[in-house]
Amino acid sequence: MQHQPLFWDSSYAIARRLMISHPNTPLDTVSLQDVARWTIALPEFADDPALVNQELLAAIYQDWFEEKEGL
Repeated sequence: MQHQPLFWDSSYAIARRLMISHPNTPLDTVSLQDVARWTIALPEFADDPALVNQELLAAIYQDWFEEKEGL
């Protein structure tokens, strides 16, 4: 299945891909550094890793948390 390229501002799409890539990861053990590393490692990731910041990572984490918890 072909996925669209992912960019830092695609927080929800990145969160969904991280849920698939790390399905059994307890989110209370995930750091923003983990989110950054795992996002950059996604095959669909097409953005400049140097553009990341805490706000973008927090948005990805929040989308992941809300999607996983069904909020």
